[in-house]
Amino acid sequence: MRIAEWKPRRATFADWGPYAFLGVGVLTAAGSATLVGMSRDALYGSAALVVAALVLELGRGRVMPRQPQHGRANTFFYFGRWAISFVLTWLNPFFAFYALTGYYTAVYQLPRRLVMPGLCLTAVTMTGSEIGGMPPHGLVLWFGFVVVFGVNIGIVALFTRFAEQEQIRATAQAETIAELERTNTALQQALDENAALHAQLLVQAREAGVADERRRLAAEIHDTLAQGLTGIIAQLQVVANEADLPTARVHLERAATLARHSLGEARRSVHNLAPVALDADGLPEALKKTVAEWGERTGVRADFTVTGLTEHLHDEVSATLLRIVQEALSNAARHARATRVGVTLSFMGDEVTLDIRDDGRGFDPLDVPARSRAGGFGLDGMRARAERIAGSFTIESEPGHGTAISARVPLVRHDR
Repeated sequence: MRIAEWKPRRATFADWGPYAFLGVGVLTAAGSATLVGMSRDALYGSAALVVAALVLELGRGRVMPRQPQHGRANTFFYFGRWAISFVLTWLNPFFAFYALTGYYTAVYQLPRRLVMPGLCLTAVTMTGSEIGGMPPHGLVLWFGFVVVFGVNIGIVALFTRFAEQEQIRATAQAETIAELERTNTALQQALDENAALHAQLLVQAREAGVADERRRLAAEIHDTLAQGLTGIIAQLQVVANEADLPTARVHLERAATLARHSLGEARRSVHNLAPVALDADGLPEALKKTVAEWGERTGVRADFTVTGLTEHLHDEVSATLLRIVQEALSNAARHARATRVGVTLSFMGDEVTLDIRDDGRGFDPLDVPARSRAGGFGLDGMRARAERIAGSFTIESEPGHGTAISARVPLVRHDR
């Protein structure tokens, strides 16, 4: 029984219990008056004490709701009831039913230091009733009184100890529940704060992605468009200075070729800036189409595989992985001279892994300068993309033995 439930139940019994026990005591005492040899004066005295007990209980009912549980008023009413019940039991042992109330109300009404004295006094009254009435007559009855009183005290002490232990356990359990509630509240607050932080990090990641795209486009324009246009200008200057018409035509054709190439590079840069492939499809479908289109365009065998239980990823995660694949395929087309490329997307619990492998000529990753025309900028860009969403990026390559690229990022679902 919970301590919060135990106290109101004991308080309810303390309200109606004394009246019930007094009624039982009056009925049994009236029925046994002749048997125990009550005199006329004893009957009148008992009646007066019963009226006094009723006045006491009625007064207790009026005063107690406004008094503290273990206050002086409660103590007065407890010992007043005991005194009346003791005298009634002296007059007729069957009035001990009323005295029995003290066993049930001592813990509720008395301060802790007075509980055992109160229970002992109640045990004296009950012992007098059990040996046939007070006072004991003769040595044998006195001996019996001591023995029965000892038994009563032992039982009272035993059950009081059990009640105290139950109270301690109930209190500890209530404190544990309260602590768990506080812990749950703190945990919920932490979860709410983490959700807000996660949303903030996504916003920052998106802003960082915009800045990263600008830097990447700047590098690509410098490495492709600017150099292509520079070449066109150089060819046109040669034409302007060349008097020989056939030679001028050759330079014009070279300028046209450079212009077409630069236009293609511009379109590719714009395409990489905004991953339109994700507008209508999820990441697996977008990657499958991207790999297939790249294979058709380059004539290289390209395979795409998905492993694990597919999840609908957050837009930022999907865009990051798609751009890594686009950059890796672009590098393979320009530098690897591969005959086969494989792309694998793996859903592994709380992580997503992206692997791109080719059987091309490979290279030494340590010998590739950052943001070089040999592909270093692409590698740095892929690594920066993965790390921006708390992921990791690794590359394994060796001259003559192909290249393997792996990006591992947290699995963040679209609904988070």
